[in-house]
Amino acid sequence: MDSLSELVNLLNSADKIRFRQFLQRKNKREDVKNLALLDLIETDDIAGINKLYKPEKNKDAYHALRKRLQDNLLLFLSKKTFESSHAETYDALRLVVVGRFLLENEVFKVAFKCLDKAEKLAEHLEQFNLLNELLLLKLQYAHVPGAEDLDALTARFMQNQLHMQREAKLNMAYAFLRQELQAIHLQGKIVNLSNLAVTTIRKYKILAQDLMTYKSIYQILFIANEYAAIQQNYGLIERYIERTNQFMQGQVHKKQSYLFYHISILYFLANFHLRRMDFARSTSWLKQMMDLMETDSRYYTLFYLRYQLLLALNLFFTGFADDAIAILQQSLAKTNSRSKPEDIEDLRICLAMFLALCNDQRSLKQLTLLTRTDAWYEKQMGMLWTIRKNLMEILVYAQFANIDLAMSRLNSFRRRYKKYLLKTSEERVLLFLKLVEKYLQKPDAVFEAAYHNAVLNLLDQAENNDIFTLSFIAWLIARREKKTAYEVVLALVRGENQEVSVKN
Repeated sequence: MDSLSELVNLLNSADKIRFRQFLQRKNKREDVKNLALLDLIETDDIAGINKLYKPEKNKDAYHALRKRLQDNLLLFLSKKTFESSHAETYDALRLVVVGRFLLENEVFKVAFKCLDKAEKLAEHLEQFNLLNELLLLKLQYAHVPGAEDLDALTARFMQNQLHMQREAKLNMAYAFLRQELQAIHLQGKIVNLSNLAVTTIRKYKILAQDLMTYKSIYQILFIANEYAAIQQNYGLIERYIERTNQFMQGQVHKKQSYLFYHISILYFLANFHLRRMDFARSTSWLKQMMDLMETDSRYYTLFYLRYQLLLALNLFFTGFADDAIAILQQSLAKTNSRSKPEDIEDLRICLAMFLALCNDQRSLKQLTLLTRTDAWYEKQMGMLWTIRKNLMEILVYAQFANIDLAMSRLNSFRRRYKKYLLKTSEERVLLFLKLVEKYLQKPDAVFEAAYHNAVLNLLDQAENNDIFTLSFIAWLIARREKKTAYEVVLALVRGENQEVSVKN
């Protein structure tokens, strides 16, 4: 999707009507084609360029028209965002803009009242960049009647500079860690998170107390959660979770300005306990998450699909498969062009997994709806997500007697990912793939003692004690036990696997 189409998709029906009116007011000539181009974009009429210009004039005139329409759309969105936002940050920014205007027109008394009110808001919100601009404006007019004492202003300005430097260091550290995560995702770089965190904190000279804010806790948990997902071992980040619990218990007053970070932290906590198979605690964090989401419609919309995903996973792995499947189906039915593609893909692959584990052929339909390329999935969803998707496709095709397609996908998978898996010391995936391949070549192999022991040995590896990894292993066990993979995985999650390996 091109950038202009992406911008148009940000508009709802009411916004589109207002944008059309905005263009009509700006159009000074009757032959302007911006409204016609907007119609073509909304109807996805690829050949519509020929309806706008003669073929010999197509290229240059068309691209100039697109640029003008995009510029107008950006202007419209900026005005809409500024005017419609009720966030305190925008209130402070409006007051600064009005204060500047009044100072320039020598209405000093009212101007300083506006700036004083804006300063209180900006301090409350810890908007240090806005405070910097505001205090510079006050310093610029420190000589006019009604201005504050210059020394007091200077002291506040210098203190705010320190806050800005602290926040800048935290942001640089976060950017560096995100870059390292990307290298782990796409290049298979081997990294120890604890050592990396300590090195980064020293590199950017960050103090311990600077890490105890909603924003910094969110950033730390984001990195830790991604790292644990890559390693498939959430025990690695338990120390960060404990620190977060301590921080959250100490927060009596919940500022509205920190709502995004607060909800995100609750999401990470719920996800951590889900992956550790502590479903009661995960559900408890989810309830708190929903309580906060319901206080602000913006964040309800932003987090809704992610909340539904965790809710469904908790239900599924505690024995309520039908409820879990219904939640995912309802959530997918409510998605639209404004929903994040990543959230939609997460819901769809999860639904495909639920259906497959329950031996429901509708999983095949869900797989056909995962239409993006592996390259897109690797970049947007991560290597681990993409590898799991490919493995699941192989299993589902095999499960519903499409052996030739399963073998074809298995060979393609091995060609594309074998080098990456060896580089990242993930030989266990290749071992699992060999067991799947043997089953495809000789289905009765699952009844052989050596094969069965090899499958059970996968359960003995600590790194395989993860709900998603257990689901893959359960598929192999189910071939022998003549049960659904869902029945097997529930037994594994509950610790009810009492099978004894058959020795030769």
